[in-house]
Amino acid sequence: MALLVLDAGTTSTRAMLFAPDGACLGSEQRELTQHYPRPGWVEHDPEEIWASTLACAQAVVEATGGAARIAALGITNQRETIVFWSRRSGQALAPAIVWQDRRTADLCAVLKDAGHEPAVQARTGLLLDPYFSGSKIAWAMAHWPQLRDAGADLCIGTVESWLVFRLTGGLHISDATNASRTALMDIGTGGWDSGLIDLFDVPPAALPEIVDCAGDFGATLPGLLGAPVPIRGMAGDQQAAAIGQACLSPGDTKATYGTGAFVLTHTGAEQRRSEHRLLSTVAWQLGGERRYALEGSVFTAGSLIKWLRDELGLLASSAETEALARSVPDTGGVVIVPGHSGLGAPHWRPDARGAITGLSFASRRAHIARAALEAMATQTHDLMTAFAADGGRWECLKIDGGMAANRWMAQDLANVLALPVERPAFVETTALGAAMLAGVGCGVFGSLEQAASMRGRVEQFDPAMAQEVRDARIGAWRKAVGKVLA
Repeated sequence: MALLVLDAGTTSTRAMLFAPDGACLGSEQRELTQHYPRPGWVEHDPEEIWASTLACAQAVVEATGGAARIAALGITNQRETIVFWSRRSGQALAPAIVWQDRRTADLCAVLKDAGHEPAVQARTGLLLDPYFSGSKIAWAMAHWPQLRDAGADLCIGTVESWLVFRLTGGLHISDATNASRTALMDIGTGGWDSGLIDLFDVPPAALPEIVDCAGDFGATLPGLLGAPVPIRGMAGDQQAAAIGQACLSPGDTKATYGTGAFVLTHTGAEQRRSEHRLLSTVAWQLGGERRYALEGSVFTAGSLIKWLRDELGLLASSAETEALARSVPDTGGVVIVPGHSGLGAPHWRPDARGAITGLSFASRRAHIARAALEAMATQTHDLMTAFAADGGRWECLKIDGGMAANRWMAQDLANVLALPVERPAFVETTALGAAMLAGVGCGVFGSLEQAASMRGRVEQFDPAMAQEVRDARIGAWRKAVGKVLA
């Protein structure tokens, strides 16, 4: 029996089918339209998310012989993106406000100036930033009258909540990892916090029930996939990737390089508060018990490469960056600071914007492509420094996500971090982690430790850079970031 995963990401949605040994048996993917109604605003059409997800699931199920072959379904998703819909009709009532959206920067600044951030951090592990869902909900309730008019008919949830509602025909739940990213959940108690709900003026009846990451979450409506399929696993994309990378013991660290870049270090049963602008978050919840992680969030990673390709026309394909990076000995002094959606950890400057510095008439597109890849390592080095200051020193970094397929970038990470970097043969560990949770939820595995056998073989990249070269790279990066922050 196979495990079906729905992976509702930021730039695409897909369905993947896994065997219990981790082999990928089938995959279907569709691009997701990005809407930018104003500078700093990012929206998705929730109905497109649903239609694309369902179409991908139906294609995979049909290609693999029907729903009878599927033991369970797992869901993973872009996290802080928030959706508003009708309880009665199941239809979206407004655009989804995407995690990258910066429209609530002024609101967050007002709340921060009023002294609310320490209490928010103590209860949620998060900071006051437009990234998180609470301020997005506050903005939407204030600006979209159809939401206020909906009254008791209004449902609010993150993307996995929206998909479960549509898949089951009305079950309104959210798993603890996604709920922990709203800035409305007390991650110590595992429940919605009435004080935070009041702070962001959120209608509490519209919120979903918080549940475990593996368990009985109903089944799909019979007509959707040909027969009911049990839904048994859910987690936000970064937590799912950490599970897929078998980051199950304190100290285990992974970095996912997708649209953004996200590093999680497992801290076990300890909810560790960061003193260096990192986040404390729920790694997973099983049987009502939570495990935690420290997280560093970088907003722009793969989306930088996509921008160079689609908007500037410097690349024919994203894969071309590896050959371009190898074609020049260095960047010729070019440094890119990817602040296109503001700067995340450890700076948390939503007002920051991207910059390309050090250009000369000798600069070629190969230098710019290499500088874009080099920014992945230097951004990660900033995070490594903050983690170490919080007592979370890394011994090895496990990488995954679409960008991790780039061997040059994997080696550059090892060089700049002066750490071994480990990459699994199957880099799409976000979907794999959701499959592992679904396997636990349906009884294929007795524990996450047993499910970790799905990860498969790995490749290691060891540091091979002189210290003076490393120091020069980091110094040039910090100088460029300083200009952006100024």
